[in-house]
Amino acid sequence: MNASLSLPHLLDLIAETACQLTGHEASGVLLADDDRRQLVICGSHGLSEEYVAAVNDRHTIALGSGPLADGPSTRAFLDRRPVPIPDILADVSFEPWASLASGYGHRAIAAVPLLVGGESVGTLNCYRRAVHEYGPDELSLLATLANQAASALQSARLITSLTEQRRMLEQAEDIHREFTAVALRGGGVQGVAEALARLLGRPVVVTDRNGAVVADARAGRRALDGPFPAQASPSAPGITQHDDPERVLAPVLLGEEVIAQLWLPGRVGGLGELERRAIEHAAVVCALEFLRRRTAVDVEWRLRGELLTDLLAGIDAESIAARAAPLGHDLNSPHTVLVAAPDAGTDTVRVLLGVAQSIADRCEPRPLVTSSGGHIVVLWPGTTGGPSAAEAAELIRVSARRAFDGGTATVVVGHRRERAAELLPAVRTARGALNLALLRGQDRTVSLPELGVYGLLLQLDDPEELRRFAQHVLAPLREHDDRRGAQLVQTIRAYLDRGASVARTAEDLYVHPNTISLRLKRIEELTGMVLARSESLLHVTVALMASDVLGDDREPVT
Repeated sequence: MNASLSLPHLLDLIAETACQLTGHEASGVLLADDDRRQLVICGSHGLSEEYVAAVNDRHTIALGSGPLADGPSTRAFLDRRPVPIPDILADVSFEPWASLASGYGHRAIAAVPLLVGGESVGTLNCYRRAVHEYGPDELSLLATLANQAASALQSARLITSLTEQRRMLEQAEDIHREFTAVALRGGGVQGVAEALARLLGRPVVVTDRNGAVVADARAGRRALDGPFPAQASPSAPGITQHDDPERVLAPVLLGEEVIAQLWLPGRVGGLGELERRAIEHAAVVCALEFLRRRTAVDVEWRLRGELLTDLLAGIDAESIAARAAPLGHDLNSPHTVLVAAPDAGTDTVRVLLGVAQSIADRCEPRPLVTSSGGHIVVLWPGTTGGPSAAEAAELIRVSARRAFDGGTATVVVGHRRERAAELLPAVRTARGALNLALLRGQDRTVSLPELGVYGLLLQLDDPEELRRFAQHVLAPLREHDDRRGAQLVQTIRAYLDRGASVARTAEDLYVHPNTISLRLKRIEELTGMVLARSESLLHVTVALMASDVLGDDREPVT
């Protein structure tokens, strides 16, 4: 009872002690399996390995029903009393095992229950080589021995359980120390993945909500290859089996939000308690690392956004360049202006800002990004190690389409400028180009040369001169329209769009061609131009384009 032995050694010792104290030639200790469906010989003395294997594998003692459930071991277990058989060859209940037992020299058997707290956990079976009548005193001795053996078995199980619990607590403490050390030294998500890979001996991959790999830790030469779906299990409460039966998946949560995922090879059913605890602990520390990164990035983006906001507000460019230097930005080096906006029906400017920041975050030095007046403004450095300005613009547009879940965005690639003082005019030009681009179509990436004459007009240094020209040409027409409720401006715009064709213009405006001819004649009278001349058509065309560029569809008449 006091022996500090492993359970298999203890069971063998019980069987040996039973033989020594009672004079039996052989003995076996049988224990019920976890489902209490059968008895298995787990310890023995004097029984050959072949006999033990034959009983356990081919003549398994059942605890249910059938011929293998009528033997003395089953009855002793279920009735909680000793069951002796003086001659196994003469007892019908022992017939399934009679030839096997007699073949190994056994003729008599006594099965005694092992009781723990009044409940059977197994039996102690003692064998004799000769026919033997068991008396009351002998059965009482066997019962006493079985009770002591059951106490020793229970004690051993408790010791084993306590030892296992202590071992698990010590290992859990090691796991806690390992991940705490990673967090304290700022190892980041990669450090957490590497610590988990060391603890489990398996490769570990961490992906963000979009399926992008943010940490990849090998285990020796083993690596875990992709692809890794975006938020494969967004509502999974814990460690789950991925669709791939050889991959385990654990969510990284901030509150109820799945912000990342841990991937490991294997099956959930094959994970031990400590392995599960290690994965769960790693997920918690990963969440803290993501939160720390998110907080740092938010502060960093706020500071960078303030720089660009101040620049757009017209604050001295050189002072802003001086403030930008400590943050790693040289505004007096080449930058290309990008301006983006959600298209019609998409009012999530904040989402578009997040898309642009996410793309900019992959580059070094990082571009400056802010939102202003419903637009997203980006200053893309010419020396970034990432994509070019044109590639970044296209990437923002395509990524926005995914982020908007069906919505779209339009992006303009503006001028490349060498000095901080030149950036504000470039932003204004790009914004004007964006407004024009939105009038001509959605979900596009546009450069200034693609806007043709519009692009040239946007780049004039003196927009007021352009405004005066547009008013000089269009003011008489607008004044007439306001006074008479006419549509001369609409008519001349449609006439130019339809290649100076009266018939097509009339069809477009749903009026008779004679009406269009009368309107064109009135336009000539008011402006003093002859529309049959190409120079006159050019004047009107440029005036209308300038009005579009300046956003002056209804300038006051001067």
